[in-house]
Order: sequence, then C-alpha cells, then structure tokens
Amino acid sequence: MLRTLLRTSQTKSLHLNQSTSRYVSTKPGKVLTTETMHPLIKSVEYAVRGALPIRAEALSEQLRKDPSKLNFDKVVFCNIGNPQQLNQKPITFFRQVASLCENPELLKAENRSLVSKLYPADAIARAEVLLKNIGSVGAYSHSKGISHIRKNVAKFIERRDGYPSEPENIFLTQGASEGVQRVIQLLTQSKQSGIMIPIPQYPLYSATLSLVDASPVPYYLNEKEDWGLDRKDLEKSLNEARKNGVDVRALVIINPGNPTGQCLSEDNIREIIRFCHEERIVLLADEVYQTNIYQPERRPFHSFKKVLRSMGPEYEEQELFSFHSTSKGMIGECGRRGGYFECVNIDPEIMDQLYKFASISLCPNVQGQIMVDLMTNPPVKGDPSYEQYKSEVETVFHSLGRRAEKLAKCFNNLEGVTCNSAEGAMYLFPRIRLPNKAIKAAESAGMTPDSFYSMAMLDTTGVCVVPGSGFGQEPGTFHFRSTFLPEESLFDEFCTSLQKFHKDFMNKYSD
Repeated sequence: MLRTLLRTSQTKSLHLNQSTSRYVSTKPGKVLTTETMHPLIKSVEYAVRGALPIRAEALSEQLRKDPSKLNFDKVVFCNIGNPQQLNQKPITFFRQVASLCENPELLKAENRSLVSKLYPADAIARAEVLLKNIGSVGAYSHSKGISHIRKNVAKFIERRDGYPSEPENIFLTQGASEGVQRVIQLLTQSKQSGIMIPIPQYPLYSATLSLVDASPVPYYLNEKEDWGLDRKDLEKSLNEARKNGVDVRALVIINPGNPTGQCLSEDNIREIIRFCHEERIVLLADEVYQTNIYQPERRPFHSFKKVLRSMGPEYEEQELFSFHSTSKGMIGECGRRGGYFECVNIDPEIMDQLYKFASISLCPNVQGQIMVDLMTNPPVKGDPSYEQYKSEVETVFHSLGRRAEKLAKCFNNLEGVTCNSAEGAMYLFPRIRLPNKAIKAAESAGMTPDSFYSMAMLDTTGVCVVPGSGFGQEPGTFHFRSTFLPEESLFDEFCTSLQKFHKDFMNKYSD
C-alpha cells in the first residue's frame, strides 16, 4: 500500500511538473517593477526621509571607510526629530521599568536582594504592576492596547484637561503616525474626500493623503505673524475646495507646530473649533509636542479637547481626534513606537470600525505601550525616583530651550535669512533669500533652490536638514527645517560651521 501511495504521489508530482512547465514565462525581467507596482505608493513623497537623508547616509558610510576625502568628521542628522540619535539621555526610570518588564526573571523572590541594589523600589513595583496586567511582553495584547495602560492614559488626560476621559475611547498605536494614518483612511470615502492641512506641514499628512488617494486642501500659516493661523485663511481654502467639488471632511492642526514651532493661543483654538463646528468638519489635533513649550508664560499649551469641553453643550457633537506620542517631549523614545489617540464625540458605529481596523494589525507593540504608560504616569513627588526623574526632565527641557534660542540667533545673523523663534516643538524653519545665480544653478541641476542649498550644506558641513519644499511653502519663498537637537556641548562648533558655509555659498553665487 505504501509503494502504491508513493507511486501515486510521484505520478501526481510528475503531472504537476509537466503541467507547470507549459506555463513557464518566456519574458525576461522582474514581475514587480516600478511600472507594475501600485501607482499610489509610487506617488508618495516623504521629504524627511528623502534625497538628503539618503545622501547623508552615504556620507556616513564614506566617513567610516575613508574620512580623509571629506571636510567634516561626522554627519549631523538634523532632518528628523530623533533625539536619542543625537545623544539625548533616556529617562532612567523609564528604562529601568522597561528592562524589568523585558526580563521578569529579575523580579523573582530569589533575585530580589540583588535587584533591589540595582533598581529603585518604585521601578520594581511599577514593573510588577505592569506585568500583572500584561502577562508576557512577547504576547499579543488587546487590539486597542492593554486595558490597564489605556486607563492610565485616560487619567493623564483628565489631570491635564480637568474633564473626564473614557479608556474605551483611547487607542494605543505604533507612534502617533499610525493613528493619523488610520483616521485619515477612515475619513476617505473617495478621491473627492478632502482633508485640510497646514502649509508648511509635516509630510506624514501629504504622504498619507497620496496613499489613500484623497484630496489635500492646503491652508497657509502666516510667517509674518509667527506662523499664526487666521480663520479667514481657513475659510478661503475651504470655499475654494468646495467650489471645485471637494467634499471637505476634516481639518488637521499641528500644535505645537511642525515644522514651524508655533503654539496656538486659547482664543485661536476656540476660533478653530467654531469654524469646524459651523462647517461640519472633523478636527484632527496633532499634539505630540505638547510638553515642548519654551515660552510657557506667553504661550502655554492648551489641548483642543480641554478648550472644546470648556465651550459648553452647543459643541458637544463636535468630532475630535487627538494624537500623542512617546517619541517627542523630553522622552524621545522614537524607536519604541509608542503613541495613542483619543476619540471625542465619535459615532459609536465608527468606533466599532476603528476597532476592526486596529484588529487587522493585531496589536501595537507592547514595549511601546509600556512607554506610553510611563509617559502618562511618571514618578510623582514622594516616590524614590521622583527627584532623579524631575532633574533629568528639567535638564533636557532647559537645554532644548537654550539650543532653540541659540540656533535662531545663528540663523538670523546670516545674510538674507530670517527665522521666527520656536515657541514649541523641536524645529526651526528659517527663510532663505537666495541670489538669482544660485536659483539658476539649482534649475540647471534639476533641483529646487532650497534643495540645492541644503545639499550644498550637507556636502560642505555634514549637517543634514530638510528643504522647505518638502513641507510646502508660500510660492516664491525658500526655507529649510532644522532640528535644534545636536548636543549642546557641540553647538558653538555646529553654528560656526553653518555660518562659514552660508557666507561661502552666498559669495560663490552672488549676483
């Protein structure tokens, strides 16, 4: 019987091989090419990881192999808000808890005497509570995120805003970006679905709109008014879009701003909420830089939810999604991909659809969720780790403020450059006025003038920034975005190299 089975299997195999051999392709080359790939993916652009960062990586590799050919000894990646890449120190308590969760063997009774010498009591206690509610960090969690952590996020929002928050309205995500992408996908019904986005804007938004084939509806921030936002500009963009048949669904607000660093006043936020309420538009509030506030007396952070709730029952149907992340602030844990979004006044059936959508990806990564718990529920006064936590956070915060001020001053001292100060976030967005000769040279090179300038900066100094054209800008103006994240001890050298480059560039291309 076994021989018969083998003969049968061999015969079937033979027939199968003979059959498939008739259909072997005679065409050369690959099946998947840029001509056969999904056209929407092909159309996506993401300047933060674009041509300049690719060139910067190549220069980094060249430095490793043969540094003698370059005029600098390191590449400084100012293209992206990635604090720990530029040696920002992680928060000790956060790393302690994360490491204990990753290695629960350390929490066993027989190891307690040794572990207690290495870890403070509150870090051990927090890890134990988390593992009690998680199980293993290697297991899938609930698709919306671990219930215990969502409850802590809700408590954080309540402390921040003074209004209730419901854990079931909170989704934990892989950074804020995943939440933004999901909500925009959900809002997109057809090509005519429009999302209002600021110009300049973070390229996540334009890239996601390209990917889902929705219509971007740009509105301009006013550089002369510290990148302020006027309702008249919103109305102008909305009316033009509707006139062209666009079904405007949502308005994106980045506050504090990226790449522009502005922080909206409470009155400004109220005006935006009124606009959305009157025009029946969903609000998307990107608030990932809410702790990066450098002028708190003049421009404190106000969450959109807090202001919305304060406006009374007339606005209780105004739909709002707000986003937060562990990648920014004084935490800077970008690689852990922790984030969340809260849904306010969202239709219950849409909440079910969001849950289904989240379930497709099974769950957010658990270490990212743990970092969200730590961000929203840090040590408090009286805890063993509080003083160290407070000191570390304040050290980073004050250093960022000094660096922001120093870099803005550096840019404003350059010929033809003006730069608004940073009220928040991690970036400056200076305007550069380039000579005609430089603009023509850029055209000859097939580049935008700001890309040409930024590439020359990279090749000369090793400093990688992002051209303003990657974020959008007023026609006829040129900018670039730079973080102020390089180490403070290196900042004088950093600024000096930029000053020398700019002077040489302007001399070379003077009209």
